[in-house]
Amino acid sequence: MLDDLDRALIHALHLDGRAPFSRIAEVLGVSAQTVARRYRRLRTEAGLRVVGLADPDRAGRAQWLVRLTATARSAQDIAGALVRRPDTSWVKLTSGGTEITAVIHAPAEDASPGSLLLHDVPRTGGITAVSAHCLLHAYLGGPASWRRSAQALDERQQAALEYRESAEGVRQPGPEDAELLAALERDGRAGQGDLARATGWSPATVARRLAELRASGALFFDVEVDAGLFGVRTRALLWLSVRPAHLERVALALAGHDELAFVAATTGRTNLVAQALCRDPADLHRYLTRRLGALREIDALETSPVLRTLKAASPVLKAGYRVAPTRRGG
Repeated sequence: MLDDLDRALIHALHLDGRAPFSRIAEVLGVSAQTVARRYRRLRTEAGLRVVGLADPDRAGRAQWLVRLTATARSAQDIAGALVRRPDTSWVKLTSGGTEITAVIHAPAEDASPGSLLLHDVPRTGGITAVSAHCLLHAYLGGPASWRRSAQALDERQQAALEYRESAEGVRQPGPEDAELLAALERDGRAGQGDLARATGWSPATVARRLAELRASGALFFDVEVDAGLFGVRTRALLWLSVRPAHLERVALALAGHDELAFVAATTGRTNLVAQALCRDPADLHRYLTRRLGALREIDALETSPVLRTLKAASPVLKAGYRVAPTRRGG
């Protein structure tokens, strides 16, 4: 399990994923060498990873949550193929291992998922059903952290570390930013020298463009870490049907629940999706019956246990599966 310093470091990275170790160390009252050493250990042992992600709306991308039902024999191979695709994130095996969910990134101008995936998948052997749900609005997730992985610092420490830079009139991401964004997806803490080599820009240009993208909200930094180290042993995707007149109120209420790491409105037979992170099945049962049960506007609920997360928000850096850490999970 994590100790107090580990939790404080993870919380600090939620507040500013690119904060220098020296600044984090000053706030935490330890040496910069200690912070750097803990960061390296958490990367190795806890799957800690800071990744830079483009805001989908500002980047002109739509997100589709795809559910695939497959035969038991083919599910693992199909999931592995999805993990390797550059247009996917949050690939999960659910519901006994015969259902796969994944987020697909497609050009926003497409009226339907324009990703090649949705042309390929129906022809793939072993798939028995496919459904696609456009993510209309995220109420929890993205730059908002999962509360249980960000509860270590007091208000003074948070104020000292929180990223606040602002700017007006900056341009939105363009094709020229592709190499920069790709490098930050691989490592959100990559140094300016590494980013300069990846883009062919000067370090000064990298620093200026990075500041512009962050200030405009077009770029944010996510923290991935193994949720099991916070006591999470049971994960589930929740598919909810809510009367449209009450959708906003219910979604905002769910976004305030500590048990949830992700809440979004979707198209499809259900209109809200959430991910629950609980200590054990009994904890999930209490959440479903007491907290969700108190929201009378919820007409129907489907619970899909998550057996394994094969890919989180960031690209897979090595061949083969990895159990991806969970921060806000789609």
